[in-house]
Amino acid sequence: MTDRSRTQDGSAGDADYGVIGTTYSDFRKPDPRIASIVRKALGDARTVLNVGAGAGSYEPVDRDVTAVEPSASMRGQRPSHLVPAIDAVAESLPFPDATFDAAMTTFSVHQWSDLTAGLAEVRRVTRGPVAILTCDPDLLDRFWLAEYAPDVIETERRRYPAIARLASAVGGTVTVESVPIPLDCVDGFNEAYYGRPEALLDAGARAACSAWSFVDPEQATEYADRLRNALDSGEWDHRHGALRHQATFEGSLVLVRALP
Repeated sequence: MTDRSRTQDGSAGDADYGVIGTTYSDFRKPDPRIASIVRKALGDARTVLNVGAGAGSYEPVDRDVTAVEPSASMRGQRPSHLVPAIDAVAESLPFPDATFDAAMTTFSVHQWSDLTAGLAEVRRVTRGPVAILTCDPDLLDRFWLAEYAPDVIETERRRYPAIARLASAVGGTVTVESVPIPLDCVDGFNEAYYGRPEALLDAGARAACSAWSFVDPEQATEYADRLRNALDSGEWDHRHGALRHQATFEGSLVLVRALP
């Protein structure tokens, strides 16, 4: 990848986080229950590489972490207690072979311009497990947003790589674990609001989910109005109201773990 394929902000994928990521960390905070699943996947690794590290969500504070993030906006939102992120992309990692005990990437692989090259690089520099927190595009229809904002779900379906493709690219022994989403999840990806639909009426919350940026702004407003009308009329609660009291939701969120 050359610098010409990156935005002015440095974002290396198909979304420009210089535009949509300015308030990302206001809505996308690491949820401790999801974090525990990520930490478990890293095993007893001491040195950990975080690729597409963003603002630092899910980075374990009790490990020696090296973070890689191409977006200047996202690097600038990293809290002071985390190490500064290196400006680099997954497809060209500036480390020798087998540098790290483990590697992780969360909500990032759908942004990589060359998934196969990126995962090959991650495997090259990692001795042990590679943990990938992502969404399974085949499971996106479990979420009610498909009824109210179908183009958003279709965008996610196009962008998230199939699990079989991930497994083939990273190689080794691969396991896939469904990750339950808590009702009060503090990481504001779309499905985090499965039982709190009013939250997605907030334009900031929608902006923190990059799929919304691929929808025409007028269409996105229409989708938000459609959801608002369904809530005001009681339609949403008639169809999905039980979710307001459901402790967890098993949607498309998965943890892919690969051992060499």
